[in-house]
Amino acid sequence: MARMHAIVGRARRVIDESLLSNTARSVRRDRLTYLSPRKLRRLEGALSEIQKRRVPGDVAEFGVALGGSAIVLATTATSQGRSFHGFDVFGMIPPPTSEKDDVKSKDRYEKIASGKSSGLGGDEYYGYRDNLYDDVCRSFTKYGLDVDSSNVDLHKGLFENTMPNAKMERMAFAHIDCDWYDPVMYCLNKVADRLSQNGVILIDDYHDYGGCRTATDEFLRQRGDFTFDDGENVILRRTGMIA
Repeated sequence: MARMHAIVGRARRVIDESLLSNTARSVRRDRLTYLSPRKLRRLEGALSEIQKRRVPGDVAEFGVALGGSAIVLATTATSQGRSFHGFDVFGMIPPPTSEKDDVKSKDRYEKIASGKSSGLGGDEYYGYRDNLYDDVCRSFTKYGLDVDSSNVDLHKGLFENTMPNAKMERMAFAHIDCDWYDPVMYCLNKVADRLSQNGVILIDDYHDYGGCRTATDEFLRQRGDFTFDDGENVILRRTGMIA
């Protein structure tokens, strides 16, 4: 039975990968994203959805890491006439500090902080790099994206320090990939009222870390104008506007 599940899982990954855009397949080959083919499919599907529905606004990512999913988002955003904003400390991820973060989250951070975390394909873990921002900028350039141009911007620093200064008034799509309770809740609250009707928030770590799940669940209890679409990465859609 276990062998059958493994075979089915591999077959599904092959199918998912075959349905990705060339850019998404390429960033996976270049080891620039931790997202699985299934997660990337849901991300690209949500981007297609906002275009079909003509949802106005920019595209943003909170938690850029190596830049793979950001490159996919920026490539699609600019092709749709939108701006892309990527937010990250571009260094060691801040620790989980909320009592609502679970043991798994804190154990994961302890491993990262100890210097024992490994990167994709045996590479150095991205958080240990001294020049991660420059590395990500070079990856963007390789994919034909000009960072700090009029429509592609990377914001280095803590979200609460960089987001208020970003020239981003209306949003159509946000990818929140920042693991712990406090940053997820901050991003949800700051994105929500900027998000256009029928806009999408994609949450990467809902099924991975307890703090992310708790923040998302609390947010949804407070916001009747959002719906929840479960999956490997969950989708929140703004279906109405609060008066």
